[in-house]
Amino acid sequence: MKRRDILISSVAAALATGARAQNNAPVRILVGATAGGSTDTIARTLAASMGPLLGRTVIVENRPGAGGNIAADAVAKAAPDGNTLLMSYTSHAINATLYPTLPFDPVKDFTALTCVATSPSILVANPSVPANDVRELIALVKSRPGQYNFAIGGIGSSLHMAGEAFKMQSGTYIVNIPYRGTSPAVQDVLAGQVQLMFAAVGNVQAHIKAGKLKALGVTSAKRLPEFPNVPTIAEVLPGYESSAWFGLFGPAHMSADLTRRIADAARRAIAQPEMRKRLDNEGAIPVGNTPEQFSAFVQSEITRWGKVVKYSGAKPE
Repeated sequence: MKRRDILISSVAAALATGARAQNNAPVRILVGATAGGSTDTIARTLAASMGPLLGRTVIVENRPGAGGNIAADAVAKAAPDGNTLLMSYTSHAINATLYPTLPFDPVKDFTALTCVATSPSILVANPSVPANDVRELIALVKSRPGQYNFAIGGIGSSLHMAGEAFKMQSGTYIVNIPYRGTSPAVQDVLAGQVQLMFAAVGNVQAHIKAGKLKALGVTSAKRLPEFPNVPTIAEVLPGYESSAWFGLFGPAHMSADLTRRIADAARRAIAQPEMRKRLDNEGAIPVGNTPEQFSAFVQSEITRWGKVVKYSGAKPE
C-alpha cells in the first residue's frame, strides 16, 4: 500500500473512531433548577425514558441560578452535536424581558425540540378571606385596595407573573410579598400571614381537600378534572390563561436530522404510560409537540409575558 493510501486510511479510521466515541458519549440534560422540584423530576423521568430510545445514556445535571439562565447559557454555548440539551421552563420566556441583558438570545441561540408538559396553577386563599370565588375576590380587593397580599415563591417565576396578569386584567391592587421558595410562601398563606397565592396544583391540593385553603379559580383554559367545581379565572376574566411549561431545547444550529431524531425520541418518551403517570403526579399535562410548533410557542410566550413583565415593573433578584 502506498504511503498516501496509508495516510488516508489512518485519517478515515481516526474519524470513525471519533464519531463512535461521540455517539457513545452520554447525553446531558442541563436543568436550571435545584434537585427535587418539578423541573428536575420531569427532566429525570424524561431522561430515563429517552435513553433506551436513543440507545445512549441520558443524564441530568442541575445548574440552578439566575432564573435558569446559568444552565441556558451553558447550552447556548455548547456544540450542536446533541450531547448537551436543556430542560427549561416558563422563565425562559419571562427572562427575555425581565433581564435587561442576557448572555444569550432565548430564541436564536437554541433549537426548540418539544414542549414536554404544561402545568396549570390555582388561585388559593386563606379561609379567613371573605370571598369564595374570583368575582367576589375582585370586588373585595377593589373595595380595599392594598390591603390584601399575594405570596410569591420567586420574583419572575410563572406564578409571580400569573398574579401580575391577574392584577393587570382585573384592575386590582394587591401587594406582592416575595419569598425564597414555594414552601415558605404556602406555609404563610396557611398561617394567615398572607392571604392569597397562585400555586402549583401539586403544592396545595392536599391543603385544599383538607379545608385549610380555599380554591378560588384555576389558571387553565378549561376546568381541571381534580377540581371540577372550581371555575377557571377566564370565566370571569375572558382570555386569562397562565400555565407553567417545561420544554426541551438544544443549542442552535443542530442539523435537521439530529433535531428530528432527538425530538422524536422525546415525544415517544412522553407518550409512554410511565412517563404520563409521573407527569400526572406532578400535576402536569403531557404535550409532546413538534420542534416547529414548540418554536412558535416560545416566540408567542416571549411576546405575551413581555407585556406582563413590563406592567409589573419586576426586576431580577
